[in-house]
Amino acid sequence: MPPRFSPLLRLPRMTSHTYPVPALLGDYVRAAAGLIPAFAVLAIAPVGVFEATLLGGLALLFAAFGIRTALRQFTCIEVTAAALRASGALRARISWDELDRMRLAYYSTRRDGRGGWMQLELRSGWSTLRVDSGIIGFSELVTASAEAAAMRGLSLDPVTSANLQALGIERRTAMAPLPQYAAGGAE
Repeated sequence: MPPRFSPLLRLPRMTSHTYPVPALLGDYVRAAAGLIPAFAVLAIAPVGVFEATLLGGLALLFAAFGIRTALRQFTCIEVTAAALRASGALRARISWDELDRMRLAYYSTRRDGRGGWMQLELRSGWSTLRVDSGIIGFSELVTASAEAAAMRGLSLDPVTSANLQALGIERRTAMAPLPQYAAGGAE
């Protein structure tokens, strides 16, 4: 078994990160804005089978979005020297010394590129964790992940590298990977 390392040696203790309610409020409003009218039309107006199916499908879609938003609200991301762990209803664990993929994407809500959000995706074996920039301490999560990726010798796609630069996070080339990780995995 390869030796364990810690990309977070500077971290004096575990840190916890959650989504603040104000950051999720817009998602709750969007879910309600789709769910309430669909149910209202189904409850008040006589509709045919096609219309009922269409409105019912839309209601289910917006209900699923609202439930997903609630699950994010009650999920806590904990970062330690050994791993990143999501607790709550959406559980996942990404061990830093088993990290095999890191992606950082930007999703714009405007044509000019302003306004939008970032999403960090980490993978370790079968575990995948996605965190968006609405979470408290997002840049610290991205920094820790970039350091772990550098220690593992993972190559990052050009989009991820550009988004790291946009956040002001430089991938440290001085942080050479351990020899057993130089090829991207343990021997």
